[in-house]
Parts: sequence; C-alpha cells; structure tokens
Amino acid sequence: MTLTSLLLLLLAGIVTGTIGAMLGLGGGVFLVPFLALAFGLPMHQAIATSILAIIATSSAGGAMNVERRIVNLRLGMTLETTTVIGAILGGVTANLLGGDVLTKIFAGLLLLVSFMMIWRIRQRGMEEPTHQDGVLAATYRDDSTGTIVSYSVRRVPAVMLVSLVAGNISGLLGVGGGIFKVPSMNIIGGIPMKAATATSNFMIGVTAAASAFIYFAHGHINPLIVAPAALGVLSGSFLGVLLGRKIKSHVLTWVFAIVLLIISIQMFLR
Repeated sequence: MTLTSLLLLLLAGIVTGTIGAMLGLGGGVFLVPFLALAFGLPMHQAIATSILAIIATSSAGGAMNVERRIVNLRLGMTLETTTVIGAILGGVTANLLGGDVLTKIFAGLLLLVSFMMIWRIRQRGMEEPTHQDGVLAATYRDDSTGTIVSYSVRRVPAVMLVSLVAGNISGLLGVGGGIFKVPSMNIIGGIPMKAATATSNFMIGVTAAASAFIYFAHGHINPLIVAPAALGVLSGSFLGVLLGRKIKSHVLTWVFAIVLLIISIQMFLR
C-alpha cells in the first residue's frame, strides 16, 4: 500500500463520511463502490471495510445528534431489535454469494430507493408533521428554519419489517441499512427527514457491529485499508452532521435521491 493510496483512502473516507452522516447512510453506500471501482478491491473486502467504517460514522454522528435531541432514541432501539437479526443473517448470506451477484443486488436496491424518494417528493411533497401523540412521538428543533417540529410515528410494525430487511442488506452489502431505514421512516412512518437521518445514524453502528465479526471470521478485513478509511469517515461524520442541521428537509431528500441514482448507474456499468 503506497502513501498515495493511503491518502486517497483517507480523502475518500472524509467525503463519504460527510455525505453519509448528512443523509443518515453511514457512508458505506458511497465507500463500497469507491473501493470496488477505484481500488479494484474484491466486493467482500470492500463490504468488510465499509462495515467497520460505518461503526466509526455512527459513533461520531450518532453522539452529536443524540446531544441535540434530534435522534428518536425509543424508535431507534425498537427498530434495532429486528435490524440486528437481519444484519447477522445478511453477513452469513454474503459469504455464500459471488462478488458479481452482490454488485448487481447493490445497484438494483440503490436504483429502487432513489426512485422511491423522487416519487415521494413529486407526489406528496415534504411537509413536516406538526402533531405529536403515541409512545414513540418526539420533538426536535430544526436549525435550518428555527422551528420546533413535533411528530408521531405511524405504521410501526411495517417500519420494523423494513428494518429487518435493512439489517439484512447492511450485513449483505456493508451499507449500514440506511438506504432503506431512512426512506421507510420518512415515507411509511411519517417521520421528518432530519429525524429519520439522525435516528438512522444512531442505529447503523449497532447494525454494522452485528455483522462485522462474521466478515472478520472469514478473513475479509485488511487493517491497512480499514484504518485510513475509518479515520477519514470518522472525521467527515462530524462535518456531515453539522451540514445536515443547516440544510432544509426537502433539499436533503433531493440530494439523497440523486446521489443514490448516480451510484446505482455506476455500479450497473461496472
């Protein structure tokens, strides 16, 4: 591993950590394709590196959002009960599939979610809920508008089911599960985009840790690659959380959808 390669990994980690923390994705959704496309890493090794970097993202971004009371802790812990189960199953399944299969699954899921988010914006708008009721209801201050946002959580069983799938995807593809957690919380659960991304950031570290040991047991973790990538992601996470607070929800959603669309196309063309 050359010095140039180490610096590129560090820079890639900073960029992916910033975007990932801002959107609640953990950065894995960007780091995996970068490692696979730019560095030519085997898919399993790219996923393993991403999973460890995701833990760093959650540790930094999650803590900052908890302090600001944007994270819905009760909802996060409720959803994590099914997400962790899915993550362990995903880690086991990943070692039974080939790299090409994982790449196509990854690209297909990103494409699907990007269209879901665009449909959400165009058809229903992005008005924030203003009511609060139920055990999982919460309130936070939106720094971009200076307003207090109160909301309740709808269709909890359906969101938990999607979290099971998200956990499986996290363990299978090393993306933290945020690509499904954030849209499901926002679209199905009626949770404001900022609360959804913050809660996802809080959850992804636990989800990633559940499948990390499986990749470690199969020898897919290279410390020389993980160390600079994780350090970069950790640094970028702090910046991503700060940017996420200042950007309005509908802008955040458009960025989310467009970035996923671009990456999915790149992965299909790989």
